[in-house]
Amino acid sequence: MKLEGKKVGFAMTGSFCTFKSTIPKIKEIVKEGAEVVPIMSFNAYNLDTKFGKAKDFIDEIEDITGKKIIHSIPDAEPIRT
Repeated sequence: MKLEGKKVGFAMTGSFCTFKSTIPKIKEIVKEGAEVVPIMSFNAYNLDTKFGKAKDFIDEIEDITGKKIIHSIPDAEPIRT
């Protein structure tokens, strides 16, 4: 699939056990030239779990994408296709 020039919304929810394995996928999408818009649910953005600290995931994802994570309904409402 050709992703160069595409905008991709990448949403993470409460499936905390998958977070570490999704980070490389975000990197792949960015490497292929897509603009990744990171989105996290309230719990994904705020809760530390045995799988890692929320802040660590947030920092890594924002570093990879170069964008702040959308994590609230008001922030998500302006999203347009």
